[in-house]
Amino acid sequence: QVQLVEFGGGLAQTGGSLRLSCAVPERIFSNSAMGWFRQAPGKEREFVAAISWSGRDTYYANSVKGRFAISRDNAKNTVYLQMNTLSPEDTAVYYCAARSSPFATMFRYEYHYWGQGTQVTVSS
Repeated sequence: QVQLVEFGGGLAQTGGSLRLSCAVPERIFSNSAMGWFRQAPGKEREFVAAISWSGRDTYYANSVKGRFAISRDNAKNTVYLQMNTLSPEDTAVYYCAARSSPFATMFRYEYHYWGQGTQVTVSS
């Protein structure tokens, strides 16, 4: 069973930063675009950011553009989400996802593998 494992969640203050990491099995990571999604209590899971296999193309939700940055290290089979200027509205469980295609997308139904999620809580 494919396992994506997220790290780095926790508690932050408004205006603070957190960095999430996601470790991906090599056989999946090497050909996959990667995405980050989040789900707040009582809400649908929503797109946050995505990056193509090459790393050249990145996409962001309007709500995080300019504050969050997605990146990947293909040598370490890891994708990152740097989150800056956090606000309570960013509180959610964050999931990384892999897509069996080198091209990134913002649509969660186009991702094939998911992590278990990591909680991010931002206090006011």
